[in-house]
Amino acid sequence: MENMIRLKSVNLIAKLLHPLAENGVLSIPEEREIIAQLRNLAKNGEPIPEVLPKLIGQPEAAEMLGLSLANFKKLERSEYFPFRRKMIGTSVRYRNTDIVKFVLSEDSLESPESKTKE
Repeated sequence: MENMIRLKSVNLIAKLLHPLAENGVLSIPEEREIIAQLRNLAKNGEPIPEVLPKLIGQPEAAEMLGLSLANFKKLERSEYFPFRRKMIGTSVRYRNTDIVKFVLSEDSLESPESKTKE
C-alpha cells in the first residue's frame, strides 16, 4: 500500500493536465487516456488492460458482458449501452475496446425501464 496512488492525487493531476490539453501541449485523447489509466491504477492497483482492438459480433459482445445473446439484443434495442453497433455490409459488429471501457466505467446506468418512466 506504500506505493498506492490515491484518487486525490489523480484528481490533482487531472486539473494540472487539463490546461495543457486545452492549449494543445497534450491532445485531448492523450489527456483522457492518462487520467483513465491513473484512475484505474488508483482504484484497482493496475492499469487498464491492453486490449488488441478488433470488431466482434453480437455473441462475443454478449459473452464479454456476461449476458445471454437474447438479453444483449433486448438491451441494445432499448439503447441501454453507450457503445453503438458498426455495420460491415449486413454484419453487425462492435468495437471490443468500447465494451471493455463500458465494463470498466464507473458510470451508473439506469435500466431501460426507468428511462422511459421519466
